[in-house]
Amino acid sequence: MPKGIAHYRVNVAFKRVLRAAGLPETTRFHDLRHSCATLLIQQGGHLRVVMEILGHSSITTTADTSAHVFPETQHDAAAKLDALFPDRDEADDADEADKADEADEADDEGQEGTE
Repeated sequence: MPKGIAHYRVNVAFKRVLRAAGLPETTRFHDLRHSCATLLIQQGGHLRVVMEILGHSSITTTADTSAHVFPETQHDAAAKLDALFPDRDEADDADEADKADEADEADDEGQEGTE
């Protein structure tokens, strides 16, 4: 008798879990690897760490098989960069407010000598 768990038993148990979770029974056990990689990358996991978890011998393999995730993460990265720099209109408004404050201070200083 072979050692370990028989493939069909794992498959039967996996299908039972899928049914209980309301997931399609067409989901393959191997799909869990791809789901794991996708979720880790979307949460900001470093590609090198994902590579090690999946056991890929090359980061290129991980990047190639997870390429569909990158447009989302690129969008998120761009949004984070945008947040670092204020909108030009907002910056202009802030400059105008600073100038108005400086003018008010100058007026106040000019009035001090007249009182």
